[in-house]
Amino acid sequence: MGYKVLGNYEDVMQGYGPRKGLEGPYNFNGRVLYYDPKEGKYWDPRTDFYVSHSEYFEMVGFIVK
Repeated sequence: MGYKVLGNYEDVMQGYGPRKGLEGPYNFNGRVLYYDPKEGKYWDPRTDFYVSHSEYFEMVGFIVK
């Protein structure tokens, strides 16, 4: 059995604040995303792309069959 020590919530969220027109920021297993209600998708500020629905479901551990 092993384990991984994760950083503080504050450490992960450092540098990410509210953005106009977006909800969040939200932390998904160390990945910071914002929700865009107009698009209905999560936006990744590091890549400047929207996260696909299937990728989002993988991050939160929801299995779609």
